[in-house]
Amino acid sequence: MVPTGPTIRRRLALAMVLFLALFGLLAWQLFRLQVLEAADLQRRAQSQWTRESLIAPRRGAIYDRDGGVLAMSATAYTLSVSPRQVADPQALAQALAPILDMEAETIAQRAGDRSKGGVTLKRQLDAQVAQQLRVMMAQSAQQAEDPLQGLYLEEDQRRYYPMGDMVCQLIGLTTVDGVGQSGLEKGLDKYLSGRWGRVLDQIDGKGRALAQGAQEYVAPVDGSAVTLTIDGAIQSILEQAAREAMTVNGAKAVRALVMDPRTGEILAMCSKPAFDLNDPPRDDLDTLNDLMRNRVVADAYEPGSTFKVITTAAALDSGVTTVDEGFYCSGSVVVEGGRIRCWGNPHGAETMARALENSCNPVFVELGLRLGVERFYDFLDAFGLGRVTGVDIPGEAAGILIPRASCKRVDIARVGFGQSVAVTPLQLLCAASAAVNGGKLMKPYVVKEVVDPQGQVTYRGEPQQMGQPISEKTSATMRTLLEGVVRNGGGRNAYLERYRIGGKTGTAQFYVDGVVSSDTHIGSFMGFAPIDDPQVALLFIVDEASIRPDFGSVTAAPFAKQVLERTLVHLGVAPSDPQAQEPPQVTVPGVVGMDSGEALAALKEAGLSGMLEGEGAQVAAQLPEAGVEMAKGSLVTLYLDQDPQQPQAQRTVPDLAGLSIAQANRLLQSYGLALEIQGSGVAVAQDPQPGAEVQAGDQVKVTFALPGRSGETG
Repeated sequence: MVPTGPTIRRRLALAMVLFLALFGLLAWQLFRLQVLEAADLQRRAQSQWTRESLIAPRRGAIYDRDGGVLAMSATAYTLSVSPRQVADPQALAQALAPILDMEAETIAQRAGDRSKGGVTLKRQLDAQVAQQLRVMMAQSAQQAEDPLQGLYLEEDQRRYYPMGDMVCQLIGLTTVDGVGQSGLEKGLDKYLSGRWGRVLDQIDGKGRALAQGAQEYVAPVDGSAVTLTIDGAIQSILEQAAREAMTVNGAKAVRALVMDPRTGEILAMCSKPAFDLNDPPRDDLDTLNDLMRNRVVADAYEPGSTFKVITTAAALDSGVTTVDEGFYCSGSVVVEGGRIRCWGNPHGAETMARALENSCNPVFVELGLRLGVERFYDFLDAFGLGRVTGVDIPGEAAGILIPRASCKRVDIARVGFGQSVAVTPLQLLCAASAAVNGGKLMKPYVVKEVVDPQGQVTYRGEPQQMGQPISEKTSATMRTLLEGVVRNGGGRNAYLERYRIGGKTGTAQFYVDGVVSSDTHIGSFMGFAPIDDPQVALLFIVDEASIRPDFGSVTAAPFAKQVLERTLVHLGVAPSDPQAQEPPQVTVPGVVGMDSGEALAALKEAGLSGMLEGEGAQVAAQLPEAGVEMAKGSLVTLYLDQDPQQPQAQRTVPDLAGLSIAQANRLLQSYGLALEIQGSGVAVAQDPQPGAEVQAGDQVKVTFALPGRSGETG
């Protein structure tokens, strides 16, 4: 039957609809492939015929102020594999697993993933492992069927810290990918990181580079170098003193900071306990986070009597007292029904200057009340307390002040002697520096300059005055008063014969679960030298010492003295006494092989002092070596090793007479003995007596005293 006209039209219409539908579907597919998924398809196609290799930039180095390297990038290696070239992933995995210290199953899984053109097996390989891999790959390539075909060894970077744990919290860490993780490594990452480069090769279906294929190369841009204000020698001095203070005092922690009070430059900073930046405990994040915390800038504490420096400066500058005004200490004072006690026995009649030397709480309660909330808070604000200093170190805390509107009479009375206020060590030292440097509040800083790879300085740190809390005249008076504290008061354990120094001790309360502990304190010493023209400001804090008494004058001042003296010598500061003569030159004797006690005696006879490093009874090495000319009184470092002739369990007690606490502790440690401390000053008696035979680990009870002086202050 011949189709009629209407039937033909229906069939044509249906055909047209089907054609249009197919055309629309085809158009949609073309639109999807060429527009919607074009980028993804292009990427997938490119991944099949190209291979991209990233080129790590060299991360910028970090130097101390004299060019000593604190952090640098060292060459490491990355091992990657092209799965499409691997004939037998299992065989490759078995060969690599013991060298890479990886599970064979993990390697086989990565090497067998043919959906990827390249896979990283392991990064941060050292040169020894890289050389071992090169030898294996070369030997494998000589076989008919190369079992290691598809492996690629490329240069990478790893961060290296030559000084180990020195200034570790300040420098901080990077991740395995070279990204700043903490400290200055994180804070300065924009300067240090640089910009990654890349190489893009054309490859065949098996992932092999085409001999005539195109190659695109984008060069990496290395990071900038950063120079800090840190003085490596002063940092070493501070680190050693902090370690000794922890050991001698049985302390939980030590925090210390050295600054130039004239400029705000941070010369040294440390927190103990510390960790080796080259081997951080990454498998224990809680421990790592605790050790990485820079407690000098991040942790606020109740400063105790060191805060009396601020109260004194405010009271003198405002005119509410004078240096010679008379006070009377009965041992306590009542404020709004609450009794505030002095730290020890009543001081009786005393001038304001003597009250500072005695660290007399009732007098500073009176000064706080005379200043009143508004005026005292104006001074606290002018000294920069209650807010961040603006230092260029990540993680700074602001400290804690009771809100001005909420501060009561009893609160301001306690603030006067360092309670009911919390400051960071950095805040306190900056404020106290303003009290002695002519009244200038300087902004602290640690970055001296940043230099790009072309040698151009892109940033330079400069001294910046933030305010003038007190007058220059008041500041001069403060210097005189603080020198008196060291000569006649609680700071006398920090007294130096060759230099005039000033300072203040502190014994602050410690809180356990929000309650003041009567058994544990925070001992501290804050000092400045030379006091007629301060060039060094120091704050030394010992947390939770186990010895008794745990006053700052006992736990902190002797170690602060050690830091100040060695720092002043290092800086070339002339002795304060104009009659002082330059010390004569003496020849360093050879003491290697001697018993440590004999070696110290030989150095003393030659006019030198010795510092013991390590454990053991015999001197294994010395620095400087024998025959070197040094100034009389200089320090020789003795490196110890165990005497193989002396039984491990038996020790001969050395003579400790005349040694300081730190010196006695170092000497006893070298013999494998422990120190039990009685008093402070220099050793005047010991039990057992010199020459006695004791067992390793036994304690030697040593009595320390300062001739003609007795008593301690807070």
